[in-house]
Amino acid sequence: MANSSKPGAGYDVPPEMREFAERSVEQARKAIDGFMGAARKTVDTLDSTGLTVQTGTKDLATKTFSYAEQNISAAFDLAQRLVRAKDPQEALQLQAEYVREQFAAMQTQMKEFGSAAQSAMGQASGRQGGTGGQGSGSKK
Repeated sequence: MANSSKPGAGYDVPPEMREFAERSVEQARKAIDGFMGAARKTVDTLDSTGLTVQTGTKDLATKTFSYAEQNISAAFDLAQRLVRAKDPQEALQLQAEYVREQFAAMQTQMKEFGSAAQSAMGQASGRQGGTGGQGSGSKK
């Protein structure tokens, strides 16, 4: 029962296993980076061929990619830190820190995304409203 009083007793992970986990995280990060790069190239190709939609929509897509990259990067950073954790208590502390940071980041991202979406909708309705002619004199 001496092990039960020592925090993290029995948590020893063989170095080979840690190395394997670190390589796996790095390979997954590279795969996601490749995917995001390909997605960005697709958007750029659509833009250069004239198939892009309104500017506001493009801005929303750009923000979405940026947020996704930030969130994915944070998740991979967490995975790397968890692989290196010395005991379960440190792993739980890392997870709690990640959740706090991601919650704050998501709040900021949603505010920015909401503002960009409102702007895009305003641009779209402004373009559509210009063809109708009704009610144009009531706003200044």
